[in-house]
Amino acid sequence: MNVKQVLEGLSAIPPVEWIAVGLALAYLVLAVRQHIACWLFAASSSAIFLWLFARADLLMQSALQVFYIAMAAYGWYSWRGGLSAAETLQPVVRWPVRRHLAAAGGIALLSAVSGWLSTSETAAAVRYVDALTAWGSVFATWLVARKVLENWLYWIVLDTAAAGLYWSQGLIATALLFVLYTAIAVQGYRSWRSSVSAPGAATV
Repeated sequence: MNVKQVLEGLSAIPPVEWIAVGLALAYLVLAVRQHIACWLFAASSSAIFLWLFARADLLMQSALQVFYIAMAAYGWYSWRGGLSAAETLQPVVRWPVRRHLAAAGGIALLSAVSGWLSTSETAAAVRYVDALTAWGSVFATWLVARKVLENWLYWIVLDTAAAGLYWSQGLIATALLFVLYTAIAVQGYRSWRSSVSAPGAATV
């Protein structure tokens, strides 16, 4: 695809996709800054992406948006430290390598099974990448809600894969968003790592 085709594709993008992209970008920027309002933008963008992905026959990505909406509510609750708004906001923590290895194995297994069972009419490679990014994103989103530092490392890998997936399905604006997501995830890791280095940080 050349530059002219890219520009033509961008001009053909419906306004609703741009709105979803804008809301999703706002979520990520606020998450990097550990601002609790990020979860409001997350829920809003996910509701729009649910519709967009369903139209593109990305079944796992559509189901993932339902999870994101639920996790937005949980993330808000978790970052507030529970029901009491007077409690200290949850600190950033780290996980040991063995937990991440177990998580990666579980994600790979679930992705393989989901890709094999998928009824989508898309190519096999698309089905498996769809499943991998979906299950990986489920886990990484939970890590964000729990403020686990390494969530950003998962997102660097997942956002790169998702950008290629969405581009292949004609969701150009969304694909470009995920390229930007990858860069922001790198900054997110650096920002949160400084919080872990601060007094009171923990490894769980």
